Amino acid sequence: MDELDEFDEELIDEEASAGDADDDGEPEDDDDDDDSAEFRAALLSKHEMIALISLRTAARGGRIVRVDPRQPLPAAKFYEDPAEALRWFRRSLATSRRNGWVVVYDGEPLFG
Repeated sequence: MDELDEFDEELIDEEASAGDADDDGEPEDDDDDDDSAEFRAALLSKHEMIALISLRTAARGGRIVRVDPRQPLPAAKFYEDPAEALRWFRRSLATSRRNGWVVVYDGEPLFG
């Protein structure tokens, strides 16, 4: 089973076309003032390709976003448990390394 099957990805533009509503039909508020949110980004390189895997965790859950140059759109996966999101982020990085990707940067996103 490859990493794409395990990731159970959702394409970002399909999610946006669904109106960003959660199960009760209410729109999700991505701009909440949650100061406890943590961010992590990993930039990977392989055969002149660059990929990005990012993680955002907060008390109410986590989200992994992956930008793969071989895929037409970015993919996102949401987790109710932030610890589970971190576990899948680490697993995705480990799988990428085994598949020949080199981690160029792993840390907080850089701005500027």
